[in-house]
Amino acid sequence: MKRKIITAFMAFSILAVTNISCSDDFLERAPLYSISSDNYFNSEEDYNYALIAAYDILQSTYVNVILGEIASDNTLSGGESANDVIGWQQIDEMTHTPVNSNLRDVWNWMFAGINRAAYILEFKDKTDFEGKAQIIAEARFLHAYYNFELLKWFGGIPLKGDARFALGDETTIPRADTDDVYASIISDLEMAIADLAPTAPQVGRVSKGAAQALLGKVYLYKGDYALAGPMLENVINSGMYSLTQGEDYMDLFEETGENGTESVFEIQYTDVEGAGFGCLQCSEGNVAVGFSGPRNYNGPLYTSGFSFNVPTEEAASIYEADDMRKDVTILDMVEWNAETGATYGPGYKDTGYFNRKYIPRKRSDEAAGDLNLTNPNNYRAIRYADVLLMAAEAYSRTGNSVKALEYVNEVRRRAFGDQNHDLAGAGDALTSAILNERRLELLGEGHRFFDLVRTGQASGTIPGFTANKNEVFPIPIEEIQFSNGLWEQNPNY
Repeated sequence: MKRKIITAFMAFSILAVTNISCSDDFLERAPLYSISSDNYFNSEEDYNYALIAAYDILQSTYVNVILGEIASDNTLSGGESANDVIGWQQIDEMTHTPVNSNLRDVWNWMFAGINRAAYILEFKDKTDFEGKAQIIAEARFLHAYYNFELLKWFGGIPLKGDARFALGDETTIPRADTDDVYASIISDLEMAIADLAPTAPQVGRVSKGAAQALLGKVYLYKGDYALAGPMLENVINSGMYSLTQGEDYMDLFEETGENGTESVFEIQYTDVEGAGFGCLQCSEGNVAVGFSGPRNYNGPLYTSGFSFNVPTEEAASIYEADDMRKDVTILDMVEWNAETGATYGPGYKDTGYFNRKYIPRKRSDEAAGDLNLTNPNNYRAIRYADVLLMAAEAYSRTGNSVKALEYVNEVRRRAFGDQNHDLAGAGDALTSAILNERRLELLGEGHRFFDLVRTGQASGTIPGFTANKNEVFPIPIEEIQFSNGLWEQNPNY
């Protein structure tokens, strides 16, 4: 089921290609064909294809996830050598500059997502049909999602409402301040929530709960804790989601654990269409998974990768003895070798640890294209445990320690299988414990850097982090140049 929304994108891609047909007479040619408001959005099918195209860019967020870990204290860049994907090495060491092709990818791909979603919103009133409100609401969610990613990475960004960006806008539309970007995201999500169905119309698409969860997260990042808690509690009280328990929890990041009761919003990947290094964003597979696998691996269950994004020794040591999350999160190659005889080739900055949540796994069917670039592992962008921990943090910060403890201990009871490890307390100590719980629960999932920044803990925690600079990343130099001086670079870059 999860493959349908992915493979359907190819139909939109075919429509989007410009075609030229020739007759025997070279001068007699059919007119150039292109999609525009004049010949598109005339049917429900047109809106659906455009929506699929807007979803498709989500697959490019693999780079946001892997760099969200590498930039933090959770993992090291890794790879083959210090020259392997230099942009990632620089981000790991906090030496990145405006000249960084990997940061440019984040900027370009997220703005591509914004423009695809805005294309639908720009012509939302052109054609009426039953069910259009759901499609427009999904487009608004995606518009908000891509804008929020850019806000997290770069701070203030240009805004154009429901309209698409066009060539030349960079010289006339300034970067909005962060409050205005937050306001735009919140507005999109509020409108989306009003029209989204509680149950998504198709696996991989957006539900009301996903939009409420994202809005709660946005409030949390903005510091509006009194709004974040109740919004997140809408998701909790909906009865639509629950934590995966017991042995099923151990398989949460396996294919059998995809799109389950813990999934609030999950980005779909497949291995049916391959890609190459010349166009990583063209892959329908999760590129981050292959990059995170052990080099030259020989053993059961897993396959080889490129040994990037390796957990630090400190990160691997944070789990208590009875915490099941360590086995879900960390693959200790020394222990794995003793258990199975598996071997691998240590890469750059090797620690002997790998991210077990997103690691290339053996499969019976043959993947298309480069095996390392077409892994089908879905990304759990928002899962229920994250919602519980965000709600716990919001309530702790607003003085409601009863609710905060209820939600954080629900997560801990799943992790330990008992109530003997429940947290207690209130105030700043409880908030600090909840933030530590976020690291334990979400390690390897791309949230850590942004959690440290938004809570003011990045300086002194992330090696090489410079306060009043590294809270955001530099705007790509090309964008600054294209704006002809309209956009200022982020401070101290």
